[in-house]
Amino acid sequence: MAKRQDTKKFFENLSGAGKSIGVLTSGGDAQGMNAAVRAVVRMGIYVGAKVYFVHEGYQGMVDGGDNIEEASWESVSSMLQVGGTVIGSARCKEFRSHEGRLKAAHHLVQRDITNLCVIGGDGSLTGANLFREEWSGLLEELVQQGLIDEEAAQNNSELHIVGMVGSIDNDFCGTDMTIGTDSALHRIIEVVDAIMTTAQSHQRTFVLEVMGRHCGYLALVSALACGADWVLIPEMPPEDGWEEQMCQKLSENRADKKRLNIIIVAEGAIDSHNKPITTDHIKELVVSCLGFDTRVTILGHVQRGGTPSAFDRILASRMGVEAVLALLEASASTPACVVSLCGNQAVRLPLMECVQMTQDVQKAMDEKNFEEAVRLRGRSFENNLNTYKLLSYRKADSELPNSSFNVAVLNVGAPAAGMNAAVRSAVRVGITEGHKMFAVNDGFEGFYKGQIKEIKWGDVGGWTGQGGSILGTKRTLPAKHLDKIAEQIRIHNINALLVIGGFEAFECLLQLYEARTSHEDFCIPMCVLPATISNNVPGTDLSIGADTSLNAIVETCDRIKQSASGTKRRVFIIETMGGYCGYLASVGGLAAGADAVYIYEEPFDIRDLQSNVEHLTEKMKTGIQRGLVLRNENSNENFTTDFIYQLYSEEGKGVFDCRKNVLGHMQQGGAPSPFDRNFGTKIAAKAIQWISRKLKESYKEGKVFANTEDTACLLGMRRRAMVFQPVVQLKDQTDFVHRIPKEQWWLKLRPLMKILAKYKTSYDVSDSGQLEHVTRVRPKKVD
Repeated sequence: MAKRQDTKKFFENLSGAGKSIGVLTSGGDAQGMNAAVRAVVRMGIYVGAKVYFVHEGYQGMVDGGDNIEEASWESVSSMLQVGGTVIGSARCKEFRSHEGRLKAAHHLVQRDITNLCVIGGDGSLTGANLFREEWSGLLEELVQQGLIDEEAAQNNSELHIVGMVGSIDNDFCGTDMTIGTDSALHRIIEVVDAIMTTAQSHQRTFVLEVMGRHCGYLALVSALACGADWVLIPEMPPEDGWEEQMCQKLSENRADKKRLNIIIVAEGAIDSHNKPITTDHIKELVVSCLGFDTRVTILGHVQRGGTPSAFDRILASRMGVEAVLALLEASASTPACVVSLCGNQAVRLPLMECVQMTQDVQKAMDEKNFEEAVRLRGRSFENNLNTYKLLSYRKADSELPNSSFNVAVLNVGAPAAGMNAAVRSAVRVGITEGHKMFAVNDGFEGFYKGQIKEIKWGDVGGWTGQGGSILGTKRTLPAKHLDKIAEQIRIHNINALLVIGGFEAFECLLQLYEARTSHEDFCIPMCVLPATISNNVPGTDLSIGADTSLNAIVETCDRIKQSASGTKRRVFIIETMGGYCGYLASVGGLAAGADAVYIYEEPFDIRDLQSNVEHLTEKMKTGIQRGLVLRNENSNENFTTDFIYQLYSEEGKGVFDCRKNVLGHMQQGGAPSPFDRNFGTKIAAKAIQWISRKLKESYKEGKVFANTEDTACLLGMRRRAMVFQPVVQLKDQTDFVHRIPKEQWWLKLRPLMKILAKYKTSYDVSDSGQLEHVTRVRPKKVD
């Protein structure tokens, strides 16, 4: 209980009473900006501050008048699912001049706004920082000109600035992801998937240009996510003679019965002599060298458009709340900071350190120091590039190291989107490492029946974009079939196992590890990759497949909300999957703007249901006349979806009517999202490299013998890093009855959802980002 009181005390210290916050979006628009604005407005109002929209970016600040408008709770309703920025954005020449900034300062002081939340790219944030540095001088000038009095200057003496990066290019250093990047990848992948079907019909080569004038992130990740044949980005210009190499690779792939070739080009792609590489130049090359039927597609502003993905809505909501906390905690000595994402954690970094590093990337590229440019881009970019290099080029058999090890890959549990991308990556990286790769059909059921055969490089072509599990997957656990499985390991001389799946996959590995005492055949390196829509595997914050599922839920909720806005006074009750794990319901609720979410991990009773109904009754009196309630399938055995629907219908009579939807297996299907393709690809490549190391370490006297805890691991994302953890050590962290981890990070996001739905709640700020510094030299990787 002490913790709860502490939290409240700390939260009360962060009162925004008497403070005014201005929020603006500047520079190019990006999907998710509206979710960030909504979070800033609602969190600001929640802590008692006044929040103002600054319309049309800095232009609105310079022009003043109606452009600076007080925001209300209702004014940000229905913004969450809208792309672009509702409050407008503009590039403003005037703000770059001293005169312009003086006007802007005057307009802010008139409304006592001394806290600014700027959502934009590095140019917008640099401008904000300069404004802050000049602030006291600007106030003095305003006093001298008689535009404001001494008292106003005194009351507004400090300007605090917190930035959030909204940019589809992901070109800002210091954050793994900028707001809008994930949505832009969704647009690109939708187009690539559509093109693939037409290209396969005709045996075509497609050259695709994606955005990224100075940064190749979109091109690189979309190439990873669709298994492109070739990618050209500014940070890694191809070496001289690349034209022949590219054409050779395309013709080899065509000879391998691959009906289509895809080449992805960032708009800022250059060769090693800093000359631009254009899509037309590539088309001419392919046509003149190979005679292939070739088409060019330039995606352009499509990438900026459309509704924000679930990832961007959650990222923007988390960042918006964090930005308000940072503004409330800021003092005169705090530098302007930017809220960013590191792994799965929100951190605050000094704005100018990030801007400096972003400019250093460009400088390194101008000086042709491309390795340095890639390093400065950060860990996430570097990992993507290394994975792409691993997977992109198929070496001739004579060039491969001969490891003489056999590695088997299988899927276990329910299908999850992204499993196939992980299998493809594992198979190709394994072959590159010199191993013979074996595919097992139908999980451990297929294993003990001997459904095991070698799988080659070409067999997994085109797998990244396929949903479900091509290998087939079953929930069968190995415990009852240990003798037969051991026999198959001997028959096929399997030296290592990679298991891709959900909670069952974790249980399977535990059973095999525990069977090592009676079966020496299981003394081989084994690794499990978490892949389940429920995201209920211990030892990882995220699982392959959960992102695709969240997008399916959010898309459906958007449609449902839209249907409700036409009829008014309607409440929808929606049941999500997830077993006993409330991840999909909670995080989906945050992304869809739900009013209440019922989950097993947070017990609720009839009084909670009653207060939720009253809350919705109050809401119907405002301009927002619709409600959205999510319920996890196993949240409570008595308060079923039907029960809640009937209760709401009865209690809401005369005020609102109800509808219910059970989303069902729609959440499990569909093509994997860019995040899941990319996550599956990277995590599988990492796992195979780990397996290779463990195989070398445990190879003694002509055979593999691995019986230590650290040779049966789960590879998971923990806060900021990918970590291999012995499955036996994760046992204590697991509730096996309900098949969930005992501690789940996302429960900390639940208060955010409640705050944004206008509930009073206690919010634990002890884990909010502390100001850190940009690290230039990273520590060596720890296994």
